[in-house]
Amino acid sequence: MSNKKRIALRPGERIFINGAVLKSEGRASFEILNDVPYLVEHEILQGQQTTTPLRQLYYILQTMILEPRGVEMTSGIFEETMEMLTQAFSNNMVRAGLEVIRAQVEEGSPFAALKTVRSLIPMEDAILGGHRVAELKLVGASA
Repeated sequence: MSNKKRIALRPGERIFINGAVLKSEGRASFEILNDVPYLVEHEILQGQQTTTPLRQLYYILQTMILEPRGVEMTSGIFEETMEMLTQAFSNNMVRAGLEVIRAQVEEGSPFAALKTVRSLIPMEDAILGGHRVAELKLVGASA
């Protein structure tokens, strides 16, 4: 059990653990003792925030994690999106990141892929000339 994760929640904050949603009534902290997919509420991207290609990919991966029963359907959407993204981006760092993401998902690690997407979003913002990262609060990733 070397994958212990310490989680701290603010009052009213939610955490999504392997398909379950838990809400903190007050300040709470706990440890997850095994390797299980989870996202804390502030890491969740809302549909209206999927304004760029990588944010759309983030949302797809997030759905794979939060709704494990729908992985088969989401996997098809993931594959289509990855094909479009590899054709759309010419930046070598982003393209290399996309290959890492594809490998992570193929290995059954969509959570790791989610973290990789988070690392690419600042590059995408620079390419698109926008600075939306702070607005989405995609920092402080768990895992």
